[in-house]
Amino acid sequence: MMKYIVTLATALCVVGIGLTSCSKEKPNLKETSFETITVKRQDVTIPVKFSAKLKGKTDVTITPQVSGQLTQVCVNEGDLVKKGQTLFIIDQRTAKAMLVTAEANLQSALAAESTAKQKYESKKNLFERNIVSKFVLDNALNDYKQAQASSAQARALVYSAKIELGFCTITAPVDGIIGEIDVRAGDQVSQGTELTVLSGNTTMTAEFSVTESLIEMAVSDTLSLDNKDKDIARLPEVTFIMKNGTEYKYKGRINSITGIVNDATGSLGVKATFPNPEGMLRSGIQGTVVLPMEEKGVILIPQDAVVRLQDRQLVYKVKADNTATAVTVTTENPGNGKDFIVTSGLNVGDRIVTVGANNVYEGQQVIF
Repeated sequence: MMKYIVTLATALCVVGIGLTSCSKEKPNLKETSFETITVKRQDVTIPVKFSAKLKGKTDVTITPQVSGQLTQVCVNEGDLVKKGQTLFIIDQRTAKAMLVTAEANLQSALAAESTAKQKYESKKNLFERNIVSKFVLDNALNDYKQAQASSAQARALVYSAKIELGFCTITAPVDGIIGEIDVRAGDQVSQGTELTVLSGNTTMTAEFSVTESLIEMAVSDTLSLDNKDKDIARLPEVTFIMKNGTEYKYKGRINSITGIVNDATGSLGVKATFPNPEGMLRSGIQGTVVLPMEEKGVILIPQDAVVRLQDRQLVYKVKADNTATAVTVTTENPGNGKDFIVTSGLNVGDRIVTVGANNVYEGQQVIF
């Protein structure tokens, strides 16, 4: 038992000596390698975003031009229709009866005209043979002209009756999509009754507002009414982003800018058109129009280089002796998801730590 105790004490003593000797060793400090860049000025494209609402370029409110009972609704809400396609039918019976009457009156007038013509030609023949007087001939001619006028009037009434009958069938004035339908078959409608809105969807218009200064920046000049069309043509193509974040595959162009600045908002109304060959876009859809703005000669650094400390943004600059020192910077987000624009705190030619900046401490030796 005593031997075991001595052996255990000896072992503990050896361990203690070993720990003591380890604690006296100095740590082996190693220089750490980081990625760095030299700050320079460069151009960057900033995606500026605006809330927008889509509208068919040729949205048409469908209203009847005659009064009557709606007998048939030929389309449903959301249907794609072609120009000339029947949308609604109003009771045609009265219009058809008016057309039949007008056509009958025309036939009667034509018959009367034919008779008057024959009488005139007969009187003319007799006059040339000195059998009747000039007075008789003139009366026959007047009767013939009056019959011709009656025929013309009857033709006009037939034409008018046909138009009235045509108004009973309401067709699509453009290709598009049927909006909300607030009427049903059997409803009494009159001129001005809104039946639906047909959204001409081959081209869609996005309406949004921008500041005057932003438009001037985009064209790099003062926007003037004299050069308005040329300025608009110089604007870059725009993108439409759906509410779910999906980017519409066709680019659009700004084609209209109001000439009056809104006093309340200090903004201008802008319209951009987007092609819609597949009918994917619908009137009323809300989303985001993205206008790419080019900033020239800015200091651009990777987002990895910026360390956030409470309300401060720090960047580690590498000094001449290759040690790191923290500098406070102010930045703007260009919206590309990878860079920041530095507005203060850095100068062209500064070398900064990028990848690994979160692991740098003040005065640390940096190898690059």
